Amino acid sequence: MTPETVEKLAMSLTVNGAPHSLEVFPHRTLLDVLRNEFGLTGTKECCLMGECGACTVMLNGRAVDSCLVLAIEADEGEVVTIEGLAKQGALDALQQAFLDRGAVQCGFCTPGMVMSAKYLLSTNACPTREQIQEALAGNLCRCAGYYRILEAVEQAVGASQ
Repeated sequence: MTPETVEKLAMSLTVNGAPHSLEVFPHRTLLDVLRNEFGLTGTKECCLMGECGACTVMLNGRAVDSCLVLAIEADEGEVVTIEGLAKQGALDALQQAFLDRGAVQCGFCTPGMVMSAKYLLSTNACPTREQIQEALAGNLCRCAGYYRILEAVEQAVGASQ
């Protein structure tokens, strides 16, 4: 098969609460579709191998590296990106904690860190520091801002109690 003979596949998904229908080539990743079809550039493109966590989103309630998920695998699914956390113009408590604690340095890793931490907090309302470190182990920060990131997640835990 040549690229010209590959047919697009119809799919539908909900992104940040809004339903969408579109056609995608079978080889396109969820990361590519989120960034290029929906303009959701908060989900970062970095390693494209699932090593850095910069592209982390929630798919059907689970944190995934969107660079490793084919878009068609999200058919009929629900995706939440960093842009979908804020409600009615107000930042999510976790997003606010990242700002309050200065955990946003260059900002490139921040969306993935926040999404991984959001998944952790959805499954464990009161994690220990060790559990937070384990949950964020798949996210790399090149500015070495890990202490502030850990403090931000701990602040968000305190805010939710």
